[in-house]
Amino acid sequence: MQKIENKVAYITGGTKGIGYGIAQVLVKNGVKVAISGRNLQDVEKAKKSLGSENVLALQSNVTKFEDEVKAVEEIVATFGKLDVVIANAGVGKFAPIDQLSLDDWNAMIDTNLTGVFHTLKATVDQLKQQKGYYISIASLAGTNFFANGAGYNASKFGVVGFTQAAMLDLRSHDIKCTTIMPGSVTSHFADHTPSEEDAWKIQPSDLGEMIVDLLQMNPNVLPSKIEVRPTKTKS
Repeated sequence: MQKIENKVAYITGGTKGIGYGIAQVLVKNGVKVAISGRNLQDVEKAKKSLGSENVLALQSNVTKFEDEVKAVEEIVATFGKLDVVIANAGVGKFAPIDQLSLDDWNAMIDTNLTGVFHTLKATVDQLKQQKGYYISIASLAGTNFFANGAGYNASKFGVVGFTQAAMLDLRSHDIKCTTIMPGSVTSHFADHTPSEEDAWKIQPSDLGEMIVDLLQMNPNVLPSKIEVRPTKTKS
């Protein structure tokens, strides 16, 4: 089992939902964590809630490459290195293709797909130095298409393909790459407000525990693409 205490992780979209849940679990396991989001007030609030001195709050919009470069510089200046990158930031807009707006299409492609490229591009030198781990949070929508999901499907199919191709490019540098493809997760995604009715869903902390398992795994083993579903459907 690989030791993960004192490793440094960067989580985009870390202020709530999946990203925040992953941060909670990593902090609990002794990982130093940087979280980012577009709104600095939200990021600072999340940092305070995490309750650890080993959390760094960063303002970064993943659609802007220069923001991600600056974020990495701040992480290295604060913690001295970067071992693990979790590209989680994402948005979802759902409508029939003939009603999907250009703004909504561009928001999904720019954030969900171009954003994960920006995050990897900005962090890859650190990952090479640390023989690190890059994890993208995709979706089952990256393998299963559905009505009203053309834009979201396009972005998440792209994330899956991007991460798997990056895995092949970077394995010679001893960098691991995995894409996690969750089904229904309790989160604030698409303006949802979590409630007790979400108990049947995957919880953000479940994905955090999965990432801990990946980081502790024998370095000769790489689950490069992981589909995750709730055990049961909503009753």
